[in-house]
Amino acid sequence: MARAKYQVLVIPYVQTADGVLYCIFRRSDMEDCWQFVAGGGEEEDGTPEVSAQREAFEEAGIPVDAPFTRLETTSSISTEHFPKARLHWGEICLVIPEYCFAVELPHKNIRLSDEHTRFAWVDYHTAMARLQYDSNKVALWELDNKIKMGTASL
Repeated sequence: MARAKYQVLVIPYVQTADGVLYCIFRRSDMEDCWQFVAGGGEEEDGTPEVSAQREAFEEAGIPVDAPFTRLETTSSISTEHFPKARLHWGEICLVIPEYCFAVELPHKNIRLSDEHTRFAWVDYHTAMARLQYDSNKVALWELDNKIKMGTASL
């Protein structure tokens, strides 16, 4: 599959009797780096939404028919992180957009891929303290506030 010119970020969450928990993932290729599900779009996906569903399934076993919600948060990712894809996109492609999504799960069942060594269901403050990337923190802030306002699924 050819790499599309965008990245996706997916925040799995579950609402429990004790409050909302977010699933964060520890990357296998970076020491002590926690993030949400993140990955590249594929041209065959057609849309960022389909890419988000595919990545969530590949990395965490989340069903593609789960209720995904597109967030307003977007970021720009430097293409220095994608040297092979840059050959396809051209050397003047310096940044690509990252589209953010949330997916509410009815349970905490996650199937971990080789891209991660661990996952943890944590509260908002713990997630904010552990997350490596600002784009993940901004998307989490947006989602947490939408949940509090009752607009997370809109």
